[in-house]
Amino acid sequence: MAGPLEGVRVVELGVWVAGPAAGGILADWGADVVKIEPPTGDPARTFGRMLGIPPQDRHHVSPPFQMDNRGKRSVVLDLASPDGRRSARELIDGADVFVTNIRVGGLRRIGLDFEALAAANPRLVYGLITGYGTEGPDADRPAYDVAAFWARAGLAHLLTRPGDVPPFQRGGMGDHMAGMTLAGAICAALVARARTGTGQLVSTSLYRQGAYTVSFDLTTFLITGNPIAIGQREVMGNPCMNNYSAADGKRFWLVGLQGDRHWPALCAAVQRPDWPTDERFATGRARAANAAELIAELDAIFAGRTLAEWTDVFAAHPDLFWSPINSMEDVIGDEQFHAAGGIVYVPDDEAGSVPMVATPADFHGTPAQIGCSAPELGAHTEEVLAELAQRTNRST
Repeated sequence: MAGPLEGVRVVELGVWVAGPAAGGILADWGADVVKIEPPTGDPARTFGRMLGIPPQDRHHVSPPFQMDNRGKRSVVLDLASPDGRRSARELIDGADVFVTNIRVGGLRRIGLDFEALAAANPRLVYGLITGYGTEGPDADRPAYDVAAFWARAGLAHLLTRPGDVPPFQRGGMGDHMAGMTLAGAICAALVARARTGTGQLVSTSLYRQGAYTVSFDLTTFLITGNPIAIGQREVMGNPCMNNYSAADGKRFWLVGLQGDRHWPALCAAVQRPDWPTDERFATGRARAANAAELIAELDAIFAGRTLAEWTDVFAAHPDLFWSPINSMEDVIGDEQFHAAGGIVYVPDDEAGSVPMVATPADFHGTPAQIGCSAPELGAHTEEVLAELAQRTNRST
């Protein structure tokens, strides 16, 4: 099967990551996604060079671009020209969905704003990702996810240890989350269109996405006026919810969120049967008051065995919840990651198939199959414009 969105026609005018990520998810789910690119191409095609990846072949030139643009068709249109704008309008007039992360002011200047497109195609679902929203003083302010999602929405601050400098975000974190949100919103709008017959504008922003990501903190502050403390490993109030290092330097995280349930299992695993009745550690309040002492003792115990040895020990205690802190190599080598469908092998004419990370949703009744790797710039221009001409001739 081609997936749950088989038959849905999508036109994407996206650059870098957020817009293309939304379009890429829809393509993974079976939609026919036509990607409009300028003659110079989506700048995300240069990611490989920015990352210092040798241009051995086209699949190694820009892996991030491959990730977000597989399964699409690329059409080159010069939107600075009347002919290019005309072709873009004709494509969108025949589409179910338009996806973009171009700033609204720029879209309006080239006649691709929601009002203009909806007037010609009232059934159009118009999916928009902005940096800071569609209203307010910064509505048309340029943004990448490091700015709007990571820095301004509070993530960098909340992940900074007191006295330390903020950590760097990994590439595309906020963009991919915003892309997934928009893909879900577009699907909801398609359901609404089936009921009402009319499309609509659906939007999300990197700023809102960041705020939702830390909504535990923001909502707590909104309701109580008090922030949730930023954790420090050496004095965590719940030492059962902390990370530790094994003898071989490999780290792991204990996730004993429920003290009454998880504390006895931890005591048994580290062979300290005296701790459940030790007045320093017998209750959650006592463990919090003596956290530094307890963490130091746990550090010494965990340093006595390798992570592989602790893995065997923990397996004997089902109420001890934990996880290794994996490197990228560990994730790729993790049998469970593969069993859970974490990798998809994308068909490719030259390489046979290219391994990539799968979209994190499975459709068990309408499973999707990705048709091809990311297209070369303009690879489908003639094909798509020929289809457009045929549709135009049929309508006349």
